[in-house]
Amino acid sequence: MVVNLKMCFAASCGGHLEEISQLTGVKTGRDCFLITEKGAYETDFCDNVYYVSQINRRQLAFPFRLIKIFISSLFILYKEKADCVITTGALMGYPVALAGKLMRKKIIYIESFARVDTPSLTGKFMHPIADLFIVQWKDGLKFFPKAVYGGGIF
Repeated sequence: MVVNLKMCFAASCGGHLEEISQLTGVKTGRDCFLITEKGAYETDFCDNVYYVSQINRRQLAFPFRLIKIFISSLFILYKEKADCVITTGALMGYPVALAGKLMRKKIIYIESFARVDTPSLTGKFMHPIADLFIVQWKDGLKFFPKAVYGGGIF
């Protein structure tokens, strides 16, 4: 039985977007949209794509951009009426997920495939708010007690 959920996928451009685009089986037959950063990487993963500013935690404007992404995400999630948010990070995924959590949406976070021996900063932020937290390496379970091992998505 396929439940008809409207899914929001969120990932920064580059490797995180490449990871989330591997989830074609998850989105097949479902309505979805993507929130990602403006960047050189194009995707046809979802028909509806929303772009937010790129963020870097080392920039002076980082807190303001994080807030801007959060506010934009509230409007996008309200407009699209998503049932859940699925994100692979990086940091831009956190304000999207936080907006979704505030709106009582289910939050699914997939820790990066590149994180074998150490947890990501985004993972540390997402662990308390995610309804489902998936690691792609069994070693990730020692950093995130409520995580489940899902194997690699590549």
